[in-house]
Amino acid sequence: MREFIISEVKAETAILVGLITPQQDERKTKEYMDELEFLAHTAGAHVVKRYTQRVGGPNSVTYVGVGKLEEIREYIKAEEDAEREIGMVIFDDELSAKQIRNIEKALQVKILDRTSLILDIFAMRAQTANAKTQVELAQYKYMLPRLQRLWTHLERQGGGSGAGGGKGTVGLRGPGETQLEMDRRIILNRMSLLKERLKEIDKQKETQRKNRGRLIRVALVGYTNVGKSTLMNLLAKSEVFAEDKLFATLDTTVRKVVIENLPFLLSDTVGFIRKLPTDLIESFKSTLDEVRESDLLIHVVDISHPDFEEQIDVVNKTVAEIGAGGKPTMMVFNKVDAYTYVQKDEDDLTPKVKENYTLEELEKSWMAKLNDNCIFISAKDGINVDELKERLYHKVSELHVQKYPYNDFLYPKYE
Repeated sequence: MREFIISEVKAETAILVGLITPQQDERKTKEYMDELEFLAHTAGAHVVKRYTQRVGGPNSVTYVGVGKLEEIREYIKAEEDAEREIGMVIFDDELSAKQIRNIEKALQVKILDRTSLILDIFAMRAQTANAKTQVELAQYKYMLPRLQRLWTHLERQGGGSGAGGGKGTVGLRGPGETQLEMDRRIILNRMSLLKERLKEIDKQKETQRKNRGRLIRVALVGYTNVGKSTLMNLLAKSEVFAEDKLFATLDTTVRKVVIENLPFLLSDTVGFIRKLPTDLIESFKSTLDEVRESDLLIHVVDISHPDFEEQIDVVNKTVAEIGAGGKPTMMVFNKVDAYTYVQKDEDDLTPKVKENYTLEELEKSWMAKLNDNCIFISAKDGINVDELKERLYHKVSELHVQKYPYNDFLYPKYE
């Protein structure tokens, strides 16, 4: 079975390619490219050059124009002549099979798009059988329409990779079938097995959730790398893996937290990202059940990020897509310790950007919008964490009384 690219990405050099379009201006493209470079770094690749092109939209044949593609090809050849090999070219949008085929033919190097790169990182991060199964299913969904180009050969032995064994692939060959047709049938069969496995996992997790008793469920949601796992460790006094890389957490972690006399369940979930592959959201629905079935969402935001407002929109949209929109939500603006303020010159007449507002101005504007449903903290330095715990206590108390009005556990009887 074809190894997904992550095994090959490590220590390789990469070129990034993106577009400036009427829908995506130069500033936005730079932010997306910065994020794409962070993704590449997370996957173990070293970015040596970026290319952007201002166009009306992606070229249906080569994504960028022919001239830009030739420019990239010449750079790759010059690097090869200097004995500095370029390992791959990564494109900031999802490519079609046709685009991959034509670009690969022109550049003669490995071609990735944002989706395949994210899938590779997920494959690298997956630790449990549940996460591995979900990632493998998403990989197959991505590869199926690109099979003619991306799939070279499938192992014919029974084992296969991941959960499920692969024994169901035996006997699929038919007289006169082409390699492509057989591969397609094998993939579809494998996807069917993975979906069945996920159904079994869903049932197990549903039983686990039912056995958690009468406790309010709180879920941490947010963009990737905003500090959810650090906050989880702080509140739950646990050791959830936290790292300054994208998608450090894939599997949902649930911990029992007690503030004062009040216990509740806190879950840390996979981070969201712009242009998150639809197939990945679909495959990870069982993991995101913790979000759907929660009583309160804590939306963690990296206030130090220059584009944090768009990240908020991405998370809100994704939460709505998975059926968790409209839940009680507390906004937690994290990383106030990393916030930077840039004062504008008096003669600068351009509109203010986020960096031109002081932290105090941002706090006032968001407090005016959300009242007591937002708080500014630093999970790293412990700033305002005690106030966050106090607010959490009151919110969870209110929800507990609403959900379990006859449960007197919040009101201990004194002798």
